[in-house]
Amino acid sequence: MKALIFAAGLGERMRPLTDTTPKPLLRVAGKPLIVWHLEKLAALGVHDVVVNTSWLADQFPHSLGDGGDFGLRLHFSYEGTTPLETGGGMHHALAMLRGQDDAADAPFIAVNGDIWTDYDFARLPHAPRGDAHLVLIDNPEHNAKGDFSLLANGDVLSEHPANDAASPRDDASAAPANIETDAKRLTFSGIGVYRPSILDDWRAIIGDAPGVDADPPRFKLAPLLRAAMRRNAVTGEYHDGRWTDVGTPERLATLDRHLLATRA
Repeated sequence: MKALIFAAGLGERMRPLTDTTPKPLLRVAGKPLIVWHLEKLAALGVHDVVVNTSWLADQFPHSLGDGGDFGLRLHFSYEGTTPLETGGGMHHALAMLRGQDDAADAPFIAVNGDIWTDYDFARLPHAPRGDAHLVLIDNPEHNAKGDFSLLANGDVLSEHPANDAASPRDDASAAPANIETDAKRLTFSGIGVYRPSILDDWRAIIGDAPGVDADPPRFKLAPLLRAAMRRNAVTGEYHDGRWTDVGTPERLATLDRHLLATRA
């Protein structure tokens, strides 16, 4: 199995720290955020990791090398000076993720480069039964309403099933009549396993959103996930351990203090 680390963001909320350093290369407890992921992926048995880059892209190979220090082979997917968003970045990196010897539908792991978590990547399924499998966490303060609903059977829905039942729609997104309505509303952690099929018909799903006609195209992954959820093609799991979206200097500093205190 291969993996993709999203590392192309501009890190605007992290300025001035990201004026000179890409956010995934900011250090926490002595090592860059992205290295925490690389070490976990290597321990899992992943050999090839694609890192998508844009802002200060040259710093990634300079800091990480070819991946040999981690027991990995790193491949850098440069997106140009404007990041391609998550969907566009995945689409742009797909040829590297597939490789010459992989089956056309071989699943791959994708992880946001600006998070930290104690989640054990060994829990991820090697072959999700649908187009995607997402790791979900309790809603943080900055995302109190959550993103998706996790059902007891492992399915993930875009809306809460009780809302679907109250307002049925004719677009196949309404929950089945026998589905549990006590689903947990949770936040997407930025960790998932995907099949390339998640990108099938991306143009029809995204429509005329800004960026789709660029070369390469720029678009978000969330609409594709929601479309797959309407086909009951997304599963998920709940992680109740530590997780931080390192989106601000304050969160980075808090995480650094916690990890150093834990180590001590």
